[in-house]
Amino acid sequence: MSNPVRLYTKGLILGYKRGLRNQHTNTSLIRIEGVNNKNETEFYLGKRVAFVYRAKKSTKATLRKTRSASKFRVMWGKVTRSHGNSGVVRAKFRHNLPPKSMGATVHV
Repeated sequence: MSNPVRLYTKGLILGYKRGLRNQHTNTSLIRIEGVNNKNETEFYLGKRVAFVYRAKKSTKATLRKTRSASKFRVMWGKVTRSHGNSGVVRAKFRHNLPPKSMGATVHV
């Protein structure tokens, strides 16, 4: 039997897009594993980003038997463009990421 294949790349949430004095919380900066320059970011533009986290209370199980109650939740976003020359990308999420997520990993 072969080893399982991971279908996503890991990324690290660096923070919000910001200037010297203001930060724009609607756009997050993400460093994608193995991406080190601006040219390598082009493959990821438009790709989905998932921030998976564990909540305090579990969700209710749905009527379908395929889903069970779980404490895991997901916030979805999309890579919009590159940021700088070192391979960092900007991503917009449907709901802005909470400050607690800084330094956490995402699935790209």
